Order: sequence, then C-alpha cells, then structure tokens
Amino acid sequence: MDDPSVALPGGTDPAERTRVLRRAHAAFTRDGRVEAPVRAVIARSWRRCARARVSPECLPRLELAEAQLRPYREEHPLARVMPLFRDLVGAFAANGAHLLAVCDAQGRLLWVEGEPGTLRRAEGLGFVPGAHWAETAMGTNAPGTAVAVGEPVQVFGAEHFSRRVHPWTCAAAPVRDPRTGGLLGAVDITGGDGLAHPHSLAFVRAVARAAEAQLALLGPGPPTAGDTLTALGQDEALLVAGGRRVRLGRRHSEIMVLLAHHPAGLSGEELAIALYEDESVSPVTLRAEISRLRALLGPAAPLSRPYRTAGALDADFTALTRQLAAGAVSAALHRYPGPLLPASTAPGIVRLRRRIEDQARAAVIARADAGLLTDWVCSPWGADDREAWRALASALPPEDRPAALARVRALDGELGAGGFPLRPPGPPGGGRRRATYPQPARS
Repeated sequence: MDDPSVALPGGTDPAERTRVLRRAHAAFTRDGRVEAPVRAVIARSWRRCARARVSPECLPRLELAEAQLRPYREEHPLARVMPLFRDLVGAFAANGAHLLAVCDAQGRLLWVEGEPGTLRRAEGLGFVPGAHWAETAMGTNAPGTAVAVGEPVQVFGAEHFSRRVHPWTCAAAPVRDPRTGGLLGAVDITGGDGLAHPHSLAFVRAVARAAEAQLALLGPGPPTAGDTLTALGQDEALLVAGGRRVRLGRRHSEIMVLLAHHPAGLSGEELAIALYEDESVSPVTLRAEISRLRALLGPAAPLSRPYRTAGALDADFTALTRQLAAGAVSAALHRYPGPLLPASTAPGIVRLRRRIEDQARAAVIARADAGLLTDWVCSPWGADDREAWRALASALPPEDRPAALARVRALDGELGAGGFPLRPPGPPGGGRRRATYPQPARS
C-alpha cells in the first residue's frame, strides 16, 4: 500500500500528477471542493489556509530584516546544529540543485543555502532568510506546514496553496528541544520534482532526528533572547526581554500588543488610529507615550520609522491563533486564560480581541467536543454563549443534556434575536467575574 505521507507514489508520472493536482487546486480555490488525488494531509492544510483567508496569489513578507535577523539567528538554538545540517544536507542540496532551509517555530526562514542558480530562483520567489513562510502567511508549504502540524511533510508542485510555488517541491521535518519537547523549528529541502521521491522525506526526517540527538549531547545552550509578551486574560501585559520581566501599564500594554501584531511596523498615524478612540488626539501624545516606554524598556523599546518591536517578539495571542489555525484546538484552549487585554477600549485592541475570541469560539463549536465545550461555557467569557450551550447539549449523551438545555432556554429568554440582552445586566454575582470588554455579537 502507498504511504499517504509520500507526495508521489511509486510509478506515478510526475507530469500527469501535476496536471491533475492543478485541476484539483483550481477546484478547491474556486468552490472549496477537494478532489482526488489530493492527499488527506494536503486537504487539511488547504482547509486551514481557507479558514485563515490565505490567498492562492499570496506573496511572502520579509518579517526579519538583516539587522534583526543576524542577532536572532545567532542566538537561536538551531544555530548550534547548523554545522550538522550543512554536513548532512549541504552536499546533497548542492549536487542536486536543491536548497537547505531552516525555519523557526513561527515559520520564519533563518537560513537558506544551496546551489547558486537555485538560490537565485528562490530569491525571485521570496524564499529568503527573514521571510515569513508560516502556513497562515504563505499557505501549504513543507517548512510552514511541518511547524503547523508538528510532523514531517512532503509537498509536491500544485499541492502548494500558493500558485507561485507550484513549480517547486519540498520536504521538511520539525526539530524539537530534546529536553522539553518544545518545537524549535524545521529543517527543509526544497527543489524540483526529483524531491518527490520517498527517500527525500525519510532523509529529512532522519536529519531532524540527528539534530535532536546532537542537541541532547551538547546539553543546555546559553540563554537565548527569547523575548515574549503575555497579554491574554490580563489588563496589563508582561514583557520578558533581555532577561528582564516588566509589567507594563495599560497604554504601554496596548502599544506593545499592536506592534507585536504588526511585526513589519506601523506608521505614527496608523498606531494612533489603532490606539485612541478620540481621533483628534495630537501626535505629540503618542510620541510622549513612546518616549516613556523607551525610558522604561531601554534596548527592548520599540524602534521608529515605522514604529516596530526592537526584535522578534513571541506573543501568547499569536501562538494561540497559530494553533487554532493549525486545528490544534485542545492545545490552543489549554493556553487561553481569557480575552486579550480585557479592559482595553483601544480600537485596534478591540478588533483584535474580537477576532481572536471569535476564532476560538468557532473552533470549539466546530469541534463538537463535549469536554472543550464544557470548558468554554464554564468560563467567564463563554458563560452566556447561547450557541456554545446548544452545541454542548448536542454533543452530550441524551441523559446528560437537561442542564445544558435548561441553560439554553434561560439564555433564549434573556437574549434578543441579535444576541444582546433585553435588559441591562445586573452587577456581577455568585463570585463570577463579568467581562469588561466590548462583546462580539453572537450569532
């Protein structure tokens, strides 16, 4: 029986498979229909891309400029096994006109090396160090999909979601920290149709395992920059940067969340519109806030022209949405302590908060898992979610449904057709905290 993880089963004509896959890709991007011979791993990825609203005409974005890339790359744990990658993959890539690529856990390319002619072609595609090739940014591709699902992946030609990548074939495997099991990134081989061979997938999987073994032998590495921003479920974000832990005030929390959400940066006007409800606020006010933030954070403070974070910043809400987009709903909800900066009324934060909550809510309801739904409706943000209670009632065995159905009837009496209360809510009671942020309309 053919291995479903292999892109091109033995004896398959690559040219014919390319023609069939292009028709299937066109059918999916036109009306969402998956046709044979699209493999299950690719169909799931395409559906995630559609949910994330990735365009089949998408272009890669350079997320880490050279000034940011160099120090980030030097401090990344995978830098310690780059000599191993070059020894194992370098000669193979150069001789076969292929490329060796290594990305971080967010799908950002850190190294791209190989035969010069192939490198030039890849540069035209935007497959370069610093570019963002996560599945949510560039659709189905081996390194991006490998870090999304945490499994080795081979992607052949028109299996790529982006039409620009159809001439390429790639195979990638995730690399994990041998001590913690945490995802560090992925190692990838990219090139032509020859990489659709089953040996390519087995080879890159073996290279990833060798890297993990090498990391285990090397022992703990030096502390990494590892700058993080935690902003879910709390009104004041926690920034860990350069070994310092800083609890930010509300306005500074909003600024850092907005900049973390826009790693390419925001102009002063864009940041002010996202930050202030009153559009007449003077630009001097924003500059004063940035000045105070710089005095507080020092080297970790935002840069200007445009305003942007000083380096790569891993935010908890970004990790959450990435897991939801990859279909890892249980893992995502495990790390969801509550809405983003719940007390903030900054327009950009309100929009982002609603988007995250709606994405999480839709994923929970679609999964139809009684445990996940119970966790959702027992939370402060899901206690009055009529549709989630209905989904829970449907997911439970008949004998366990009465309590959920009673809650649905109670909410039907309290909420109008648009999902808004028919009477003002009373003060919080029974020890349950009522959310203070603007609620999205419930369908």
